[in-house]
Amino acid sequence: MRALGNVEDSLKEQLVRDFKSADISDLDKAILDYAAKLTKEPASISETDVSDFRTKHPELTDHMLHDIVQVVSYFNYVNRLADGLGVELEERFNK
Repeated sequence: MRALGNVEDSLKEQLVRDFKSADISDLDKAILDYAAKLTKEPASISETDVSDFRTKHPELTDHMLHDIVQVVSYFNYVNRLADGLGVELEERFNK
């Protein structure tokens, strides 16, 4: 949970346990839902997912959506690369 930076410990615990019930905005929950789907079921993302996301959250700009997809995709790539090469976390990240 250290990776969450300046986020309060109680919120970190909520986010890790169940982000859907965490004390965050509806937009943040929608972003995390989208990120989870993009991570777990990338081939299932459709134009409908994108249009529904934008319709439900008109404050979401093209730039924001682009950044969300780029960050999620990058971390998925790095994790798969590390897993595929058998890279182990440094001890400080196992706490």
